[in-house]
Amino acid sequence: MTINHGGDLSEGYFIAYLTLIMNSRGSTLEEAKAFTFKRLFQNDEGTLGDYSYRRFIQAYQHLEQGGSCA
Repeated sequence: MTINHGGDLSEGYFIAYLTLIMNSRGSTLEEAKAFTFKRLFQNDEGTLGDYSYRRFIQAYQHLEQGGSCA
């Protein structure tokens, strides 16, 4: 997935990304979260901005509560 660093990323984007990581790597949600945080955010919450980081956390929580890819 391509990231436009000029725009804010949505919760739906992160739900799809986390789901893709889990499916393609056979990983758990927690592993997908760690991988995504390292790869997209370079382990720094501010890398993609506050809005995108909050949507990332919301997406994680959505999937953690049993939500599916929307």
